[in-house]
Amino acid sequence: MIVTRTGDELVSLARRAVSEKKSRVAAGGGDGTVNAVAGAVAGTDTALGVLPMGTLNHFARDVGIPPDLEDAVRNFFTGRIVKVDVGEVNGRVFVNNSGIGVYPHIVREREAQQRQGHPKWLAFVIAIGAVLRRYSRLRVRLHMSEAEALARLTPFLFVGNNRYEVAGLEIGRRLSLRSGRLWVCMAPRAARRNLIAMAWRTLTGRVSDQELNAIEVEEIWVDAATPRINVSTDGEVSLMAAPLHYRIRPGALGVVLPAPAASDVGGQ
Repeated sequence: MIVTRTGDELVSLARRAVSEKKSRVAAGGGDGTVNAVAGAVAGTDTALGVLPMGTLNHFARDVGIPPDLEDAVRNFFTGRIVKVDVGEVNGRVFVNNSGIGVYPHIVREREAQQRQGHPKWLAFVIAIGAVLRRYSRLRVRLHMSEAEALARLTPFLFVGNNRYEVAGLEIGRRLSLRSGRLWVCMAPRAARRNLIAMAWRTLTGRVSDQELNAIEVEEIWVDAATPRINVSTDGEVSLMAAPLHYRIRPGALGVVLPAPAASDVGGQ
């Protein structure tokens, strides 16, 4: 086991494993760590093993990694490899989701709230309220194809690697990671108080795909009328050149999953 001190070191080690033709590489940490390693191994013959050691471990949960660390380590050595999708924006891989508009600001505010000692979910709720109180709308033009374009004024654009559930017991989860489609949603034009109310309904599972203006696509171009824009990818915020090109990469990432349940992944 190697303990890394920086993200760059982590990516370098993962790439070295790929160059040395390693069949499996394990990433121990949260979604940010998984994202970094997945970006290095996606599209190669090296499979990703996940040791869920973060706070929420969204990818590990959705893909079917055992939540117990000892079980996850055992799975790394005994599990079988299943191919799942990843999303990509301007060449950068994401395993969960990406967003622009107020979403990256919510991510940063949530991190600030966590540093003050708030649990992650409470920090997220506080961040939503704080950011939406001072939000501004983002003018975007979405291009699904040369003939199909959609102009919107929205506070955020959210792009999921496969569809997220927005209601019921599975809220915030993905029931499949092999649909081969991105899940794109935008808030409607609405007053600030209505957007805060919608955010609360989303957190409590009482919002619909229609209310979120959700669509499913294989790829999409986003023109934000600005040369550079803050983009979040799996909780990490970076500045990217516009326009943004989002695409799904079907089956690009091999993941080590428990053999008895592996056939369930993406087959629901």
